[in-house]
Amino acid sequence: MTSMPPPADDGDPPGGGLPAPGPAEGRAPRGPGARPRRGPGGRGGGWFGVGFWLGLGATVAWLMVRTVLQLSQLLTLILLALFIAIGLEPVVAWLTRHRLRRGWAVAAVLLAALLLLAGFVALIEPPVAKEVNALVKAVPNWLQELHDHHSALGRLEDRYHVVTKVKQAVASKGTGIVGGLLGAGRTVLDTLTSLVIVMIVTLYLMAGLPVIKEFCFRFVAASRRGRVEEITDEILSKTGRYLLGNIATSVIAGLATFGWCLGLGVPYPAALGVFVALMDLVPIVGSTIAGVVVSLVALVVSLPVAIATAGFYIGFRLAEDYLILPKAMRFAVDVHPIVTVVGVLAGGALLGIIGALVAIPVAVAIGIVLDEYVFTRTDAS
Repeated sequence: MTSMPPPADDGDPPGGGLPAPGPAEGRAPRGPGARPRRGPGGRGGGWFGVGFWLGLGATVAWLMVRTVLQLSQLLTLILLALFIAIGLEPVVAWLTRHRLRRGWAVAAVLLAALLLLAGFVALIEPPVAKEVNALVKAVPNWLQELHDHHSALGRLEDRYHVVTKVKQAVASKGTGIVGGLLGAGRTVLDTLTSLVIVMIVTLYLMAGLPVIKEFCFRFVAASRRGRVEEITDEILSKTGRYLLGNIATSVIAGLATFGWCLGLGVPYPAALGVFVALMDLVPIVGSTIAGVVVSLVALVVSLPVAIATAGFYIGFRLAEDYLILPKAMRFAVDVHPIVTVVGVLAGGALLGIIGALVAIPVAVAIGIVLDEYVFTRTDAS
């Protein structure tokens, strides 16, 4: 049998003609004694790229921070609107459970709020109009008494020359006074604009809250989506109960004001009670402003009554901050009183009135998340 000649060695490696694995063309081998690979661009290319990307990232971060600071007021108003919408969600949900479409439920809540506002205006308008009319009628008599040397105002004018000093102040600071009036008008206009924005955004959030929740839940994995929905519903429920608890404490403040004014003969006790109840909804400064206003109104009775009223509000403010509000919040959202006080103070220091308003719901949400995702793992380990 004739043997076949061996195949010619054409330089191809075994394995079907494929080249043997080795170091990439143009690169140094990565052996034990190989030098470290440098970045693109030679010796300085790697450092240049790192510096470029660090500078670009810092610039983008600075622009984002600047944009957020410029939009801070708008973001604060949106946060307030979101808090109000979440707080009123239990009422809207209760109406929808009674076979009322969500749009009509939101309209019913809005109508109830407008009726309450109209009732407050109707209650407080007669005494305010009466006092303004009395003040306008008293101004000519005061001017006449200033020129009467035998009256108390006339003796004050002869001794301190009040009218002359006022004229000099107006003449020297007329531009400042005009600027102050324009600034006050701008403040009023900005406040009204903010209220309109909050109302409109609140209505949109109340009407579309289920759609917003469903959209946000789509970012969660389907395997964990059900549990996240339950936790979210629990947080929203406790936020609504917090708002109801805050309203309850405000009602207590209004009733206490009504009883105090009625007992000491301070005029307009009902109107002052409603005013204090509304102002008490504003954390930190609301009850203080209400106490100052009621004390000033009590001056028409006597100075001792006004001093006693101021003392009453100081005591009531301490009782509300450290007794009534913590107890109500613990009953409504099951938060420890210390957490309530510290949360309100910290929120007020960070974001002012809005921060103090949303501090307790944020503390509740953090506690629920910690119980669900952190403490369960630490306890099991």
